[in-house]
Amino acid sequence: MEGKFYSSERSIQLLISLLKQHNIKKIVASPGTTNITLVASLQQDSWFEMYSSVDERSAAYIACGMAAESGEPVVLSCTGATASRNYIPGLTEAYYRKLPVLAVTSTQDISRIGHHIAQVIDRRVIQNDIALLSEHIPVTDDITTEWSNTIKINRALLELRHRGGGPVHINLTTTYSRDYSVKELPQARMIRRVMPQDIFPELPKGRIAVFVGSHRKFTEVEAEALDSFCASHDAVVFCDHTSGYRGRYRVLPSLITVQEKSMSDVVAMDLLIHIGEVSGAYLSFRPKEVWRVSPDGELRDPYKRLTSVFEMSEWYFFKHYASGQEVASQKYLACCQEALKDIRSKIPEDLPFSNIWMASRLAAQLPKGCVLHLGILNTLRSWNLFETEADIYGYANTGGFGIDGDISSLVGASLVHPDRLYFGILGDLAFFYDMNVIGNRHVGNNVRIMLINNGKGTEFRNYNHPGAAFGEEADAYIAAGGHYGNKSRQLVRHYAEDLGYEYLSANGKEEFLSVLGRFVEPRMVDRPMLLEVFTDNKEESEALFQMSNLTISAKGILRQVAKKLLNEKEIQSLRNKLNL
Repeated sequence: MEGKFYSSERSIQLLISLLKQHNIKKIVASPGTTNITLVASLQQDSWFEMYSSVDERSAAYIACGMAAESGEPVVLSCTGATASRNYIPGLTEAYYRKLPVLAVTSTQDISRIGHHIAQVIDRRVIQNDIALLSEHIPVTDDITTEWSNTIKINRALLELRHRGGGPVHINLTTTYSRDYSVKELPQARMIRRVMPQDIFPELPKGRIAVFVGSHRKFTEVEAEALDSFCASHDAVVFCDHTSGYRGRYRVLPSLITVQEKSMSDVVAMDLLIHIGEVSGAYLSFRPKEVWRVSPDGELRDPYKRLTSVFEMSEWYFFKHYASGQEVASQKYLACCQEALKDIRSKIPEDLPFSNIWMASRLAAQLPKGCVLHLGILNTLRSWNLFETEADIYGYANTGGFGIDGDISSLVGASLVHPDRLYFGILGDLAFFYDMNVIGNRHVGNNVRIMLINNGKGTEFRNYNHPGAAFGEEADAYIAAGGHYGNKSRQLVRHYAEDLGYEYLSANGKEEFLSVLGRFVEPRMVDRPMLLEVFTDNKEESEALFQMSNLTISAKGILRQVAKKLLNEKEIQSLRNKLNL
């Protein structure tokens, strides 16, 4: 086969590259046409140990014996049709003996399932006890599917040895390419999993940051470990109001990352350590490499730079890397603080009356030790632009990321500590969605709600939202305007007062400032409060625009131009070349 090298199919290249990087070399191949692009590519690479078996049932048992004797993972490859069904007895054996056998079943495009096309069978669902994990790999034909398939293949290969190990299934789509001209195998991004008993990799040289997504409140011991890590490695901790960390290295970067015409270097780092869960901050970091730390050991890759997953507690991770280290300079923290100070100095005094303006006035006046619950999207974004006192902890329903439970979550939390003030800030759609709970008889006098009533989902009318293209027409069905009394001045007042709440309202800056003192009264009053504030979507949008255009830089302008002129793959290529 002179002149034959690797297949041009990118999925085949990804799999082979990752097999080599994960040091998986033993292959038992069965004949077939659907798997020919994989098998032909493997046999051109002398690094692999290849064995042939016509009978797939026998092949699976050969793999079992080989894996048990060698202690190494073994790969099976077969064609479509019923060939894969004959793996089932051997994979069952491997499952109950925890043998690392990887069954790669090649397939035509799964859109052909159910159309009487020859040799097409449905492997989308497999038995519970023949594999620990089953991943479907579609054709890799763009940057998004390449990222997704890279994660899937890494996950599958890691699972072979994970928590005792066992068999894993990959359903690999082929296009039957006859092009075997790829002489050098492109390097796929390998992701490793590190367990507490493993040898830990060295931290890369350069700038290090920690990003905390939504997170329960850090314990004192956890915060100390993180602070020690930052002190040892000149690191910072990027947060939003739901991050649960209030240590000395906390940085609230939303005001930096929201800037449309500038790209600050403080959010570019050599290593980003990702902890916590789903974040609603939409922070635009530019890491060269990402490490994920979580006891669940799952591959979470929102920044598409993941290289290592540490399956352990955050405390253990930070304690390990801080141990025995000297205190470093705090240049990175100072750099971030200076960048924020510079942008804050540019915030205009006359911001339009909006969620953002109210957050700017209220954030610094919240009573010490209170708890803050924020509605998603517009409210959470607005408040992430401003810092609160260090003993105030924030929450938002960023898990499912819906509007259907903001007040109920606030009320539930307030019942745990009836002697502590709980503030809830949310828009009108979220309020009316969850308004029944306001009448719950368990609501205490420690609850204070600020309802920002703009008569619609103002998020959909913001200048940078796709809905903005429809103008006023968006109100009908996109922004759901005109519901719930259409900004009635009496509806919520009567509802709240009849339920025993103290009702306050404001229709402009002067009115808001006149009632603000009462709303943030640090003493517990005799009943819960509800402050209703009426805003306009045009002013909401204008305030966001002003806050997003405070600074200008050449990199920021380049980014805007690139978005307009280039597709996603070209933008990523440009970023890599310019190290952005």
